[in-house]
Amino acid sequence: MNQILLEVIPRDVPTLLSEVSYVKNNFSQISGINIPDLLRFETRSWVAASKIQNIFPNVIPHLRAIDFDLDHCDHIVEFLQKNNLSSVVVIKGDPPTDMSRKVYQTTSTKLIKKLKKEMSSLKVYAAVDQYRSGIKEEFDYIEMKIDAGADGFLTQPFFDLRLIDIFTEKLRGKEVYIGISPVTNEKSQSYWESRNRAYFPKDFQLTMDWNVKFAKEVIGYCSQNDFNTYLMPIRINLEVYLSGIFK
Repeated sequence: MNQILLEVIPRDVPTLLSEVSYVKNNFSQISGINIPDLLRFETRSWVAASKIQNIFPNVIPHLRAIDFDLDHCDHIVEFLQKNNLSSVVVIKGDPPTDMSRKVYQTTSTKLIKKLKKEMSSLKVYAAVDQYRSGIKEEFDYIEMKIDAGADGFLTQPFFDLRLIDIFTEKLRGKEVYIGISPVTNEKSQSYWESRNRAYFPKDFQLTMDWNVKFAKEVIGYCSQNDFNTYLMPIRINLEVYLSGIFK
């Protein structure tokens, strides 16, 4: 049976605890929680992860590589060790709009290598962005991350099973979470197309029904092909979406 991660936004700790408790009590199909590191919120992903670990032991915070100086990142290693956080996902990270916030030239591969050196038992996932560049370039980047020590991968959301099939050829044998994100309005679709260069098939529809049906198809595909699933419900009713998929 494939694992299913759910992304939960850390707006504030009480809201986070409430959402995660609701999911735990109502959707036993969800096996883990993924927490993005969003600079517009005060709570960093690893702190948020430590707060919900007693509800969901399998909690995976995002780490933005550009936020870490490789020569001075003992604090994050110590925090992960102290709080028994066993998994992270490393992303490159977008430069902050606040120019006073310091960033570094740290790449995803460098941070992955550093974390694995400092904590060999830490499970470090890397990101796959199937829209970032050509397929060959992204496949090469996947190999670089494997060489750096990545234990598995989380992908950007897919909206077409055919594209999933192409990318999973390269990822077979790895621990992979295939991303799904419901898109139900034109503004959201425009964001994915213009900002992330996402591909939507001709039969795509801006409806909850289409997105729920697609999520079920992807979960079925992953179950049959030994992959996992990663749900990213952004700005939609979580209860309606999850109930549509699982009930």
